[in-house]
Amino acid sequence: MPETRPAAVPTVFIDNNRVRVTEWRFAPGAATGWHTHGMDYVVTPMLDGKLRLELPGGEVAEAELKAGIPYYRAAGVEHDVINANDYEFVFVETELK
Repeated sequence: MPETRPAAVPTVFIDNNRVRVTEWRFAPGAATGWHTHGMDYVVTPMLDGKLRLELPGGEVAEAELKAGIPYYRAAGVEHDVINANDYEFVFVETELK
């Protein structure tokens, strides 16, 4: 039986013809759910923490993020993102249209 996780909570702040900016809030253990990114994007963590990334083929990775240090990924990334901390984790995702 698949593991049921609480859902991460997205709040869209900007969505226009150039960008979509979304704040993602993750309770401990919360996940985005499996998804594929249709656009290039930048993630800016709002605090230090770890995210568990479940990847195609059953691969699992852990990302160590630092507050305010952004990273970029190209469209096509497939994953489920899970909060691996025992506290709420927050990042802002900026998708480039």
